[in-house]
Amino acid sequence: MSKERLRILFVAQEMKPYLELTQVAEFARSLPPAMQDRGFEIRVLMPRFGVINERRHRLHEVVRLSGINIIIEDNDNPLIVKVASLTPAKMQVYFLDNDEYFSRKDDLRDKDGNFCADNDERMVFFCKGLIETVIKLGWNPDIVQLNGWLTSLIPYYLKTQYADNPVFQDSKIVTSLYESQFSEIMNAGMINKLGTETDTASDLSDFDGSCNSLYKIAVKYSDAITVHSFDVDADVLSFAQTTSKPIFTSTEPTENFDEFKSFYQSLFE
Repeated sequence: MSKERLRILFVAQEMKPYLELTQVAEFARSLPPAMQDRGFEIRVLMPRFGVINERRHRLHEVVRLSGINIIIEDNDNPLIVKVASLTPAKMQVYFLDNDEYFSRKDDLRDKDGNFCADNDERMVFFCKGLIETVIKLGWNPDIVQLNGWLTSLIPYYLKTQYADNPVFQDSKIVTSLYESQFSEIMNAGMINKLGTETDTASDLSDFDGSCNSLYKIAVKYSDAITVHSFDVDADVLSFAQTTSKPIFTSTEPTENFDEFKSFYQSLFE
């Protein structure tokens, strides 16, 4: 039997009106309020990039959720959690912040348009920080909906390092596929920075530093897939189809909300 009132954790690397870089921002803005209107309980989390204006959007720190340290290699990186209210949806959006990775005035590229050299560490910090934040929040999501390549390590972490954590033990992980969002090759040494005790070399054998390889990792460890672009790489889409996992396609961010609701509920039938 499907659940009528799901708890959905929406995770996005960007979201309108705070940051608009790609199609991810529109989907991340439209889906959560639509699901909230349909009776679901919603939480939204994203990174607090330095280009996001805290004063304009009225961000303030959530002291009870801050204070976690995310270790990357031998460095302790303090996690700061901030929150803003998304109007008129009356929905809170949580932002994960860190002085080293997110305080400078950029997003995933610097002011000259170059892909940030530390995006690998920023991704590790954000993915682990998000999981730790939700655990500290004590909120058990039924669905974890992921949007954007920056979220790609979350399924891997949830199915390995955090597999026995009761907060996520019954969660269904849903990865959204978009077009390839960067053409650069990310630092392959990222695998050594994950901080897991599993055999990461074999678990993440699909990783070659490309955006599409990150999508494949997310698909591999997810329970279901949503497709939000006609330009998803054919190899990525084929990989998703060969997994036989449920796939739902919606290329319009402001349509098919009832179908989304049915899709989420079907994962518990």
